[in-house]
Amino acid sequence: MDSRRPIAIDLFAGAGGFSLGIEQAGFDVIVAIERDPIHAAAYAYNFPQTLVLAEDITTLDGEKIWQALERKSEIDLIIGGPPCQGFSIMGKNCVDDSRNQLVFHFCRLVCELKPRYFVMENVPGMISKRYKQLLERLIQEFESNGYCITQQIQCLNAADFGVPQQRRRLFLLGSRQGELPLSYPKPRNESKVTVRDAIADVPDLDDFPELWKTDEVMLSDEEMRSHQALARTYGRQMRGIEGDQTDFSEPRVWNPQLLTSSRRTKHKDTCIERFGGLAPGQLDSISHLRRLDWNGLCHTLRAGTGSERGRYTSPRPIHPTLPRVISVREAARLHSFPDWFRFHTTKWHGFRQVGNAVPPLLARAIAQQVIAALDITPPKPTTLMPLGNTELIKFNPVAASKYWAQQAQKLGL
Repeated sequence: MDSRRPIAIDLFAGAGGFSLGIEQAGFDVIVAIERDPIHAAAYAYNFPQTLVLAEDITTLDGEKIWQALERKSEIDLIIGGPPCQGFSIMGKNCVDDSRNQLVFHFCRLVCELKPRYFVMENVPGMISKRYKQLLERLIQEFESNGYCITQQIQCLNAADFGVPQQRRRLFLLGSRQGELPLSYPKPRNESKVTVRDAIADVPDLDDFPELWKTDEVMLSDEEMRSHQALARTYGRQMRGIEGDQTDFSEPRVWNPQLLTSSRRTKHKDTCIERFGGLAPGQLDSISHLRRLDWNGLCHTLRAGTGSERGRYTSPRPIHPTLPRVISVREAARLHSFPDWFRFHTTKWHGFRQVGNAVPPLLARAIAQQVIAALDITPPKPTTLMPLGNTELIKFNPVAASKYWAQQAQKLGL
C-alpha cells in the first residue's frame, strides 16, 4: 500500500470548500483555478501551499497548467463544480444557458490532463429530463476519451455526511480505464449534526459593537472559556480543540481567540420585532426568511448573484433565538468550514463564498472513496502551515484583478 499524499487539481475552485474536503481526505491540491478574482484571493489566503490561477477555464488549456506546475507528474484527481445556475431549479432552468457549457470545459481539461480520477459536482437539476441529452453527451465525451463513469449517477445529501445542513448535490465520478472504478460513499450511521451542535457556542455578535465596522474581534480569555464550554463535539472540532482522526489536512497557524467573518447586520426595528416573534422553523411572511431550529438542520444555504446579475444577497436564515440573520461565520459552521478558514471581509462576498462551496465534510467523504481506490494511506502532516496575507481577504474587485494580473505575468500566462 502506497503511503504518499496523492496530488489533485481543483477547477472552478471558488474559495476552496471542495479543496479543503479532499485535503482532509489526504490529497495535496497543487493547482487551483478560479475565474473570480475575489474568490481566488480568499482561496490563496487559506491554501498558501497551492498554486492559484485566477484564469478563465474557457480560455485555459492543459499545457498552460503543466507549464504552471513547472514539473511533469501524474495527476491522481481532478475535481470541480462548474457554475450550476443554468441547471438550477432556482434559476431560469434554460437548456441553452451559456453556463451549461462550462461542464464541457471541465471535461476538456480532464481529457487533456488525463488524471487517474475525476469528480464533478453540480445541482440535482442536471439529471432532470430536460437535460438528459446534455448529460448523455457529456458522459459520451468522457467515455470516448478513456474514462468510465460510475453508474447510477447519484445525488448526495450533505446532512448524511456530518454537515448540519440539508444540501443535495449531484456528483459525477470518473475513473481512467485500467483504474479501479470509484463508488459512491455510504451515508453515516450516526445521528444528524444539528444547528445547536454547529453554532450554539458562537458568541452573541450583539456583545461586540466593533463588529459594525469590521468582521473580526479579539475575545478575552474569559469569553473564550465560556463559549468553549458550550461547544459540542462538532463545534469543538470546528474550533480545533478536539481532534478528528479522519482529518488529514495540514494544520494551520491561527489564533482561536480572534473571532472572524462576523460582521453584524443592521435590521430595522420592525424586522427585529417580527424576527423575535418567530417560532423555530417558521417563515417570516415579509422577508421570507426562515428561523433556524436548534434541534433541526439548516436549510440549503445559497450564494445569491454576482455583480453581473445584480448583486442580490441570498436569503439568510434567522438565528434560532436572536432576532437577526446569521453571520458569515455561523453560515460557515453550518457548511462544515473550520474556524481557521476565512472569507472575504464583506458580508456579500463572504456569504457568496460559503453558499457556492461544496461542504468540506461532504467533499471529504467522496475523496475518501478515491483514496481507497488508489490504495493509499496518506501520512498526516505534523508541520503547522501559516495562512496567507490578510490583504487577500480584504481586496476590492479592482485591487484583486490587478493582483492576479501581476501573478499571471510572473507565471507567463
